[in-house]
Amino acid sequence: MEQKKDTGVLFLNDNKESENHPDMTGNLIDSNGKKWRLAAWSNTSMKGAKYLSIKMSEFQTQPAPQPAPQKADADDPF
Repeated sequence: MEQKKDTGVLFLNDNKESENHPDMTGNLIDSNGKKWRLAAWSNTSMKGAKYLSIKMSEFQTQPAPQPAPQKADADDPF
């Protein structure tokens, strides 16, 4: 999905395991082209109004997983 500057997207968090995990996650591209991570929690005010609380943090790419080192075979001389 191509994302334009000054836009953001939020998706429902299917991996939420506790109340502290966000209900939605996504990202935002600012006017300089910098990518930010978004996290949002659904809340209800004391008066019953529903709202989203949103946190923005620097986007960090996950390093590619490294393959597990292979164990040497005890019968292999090399």
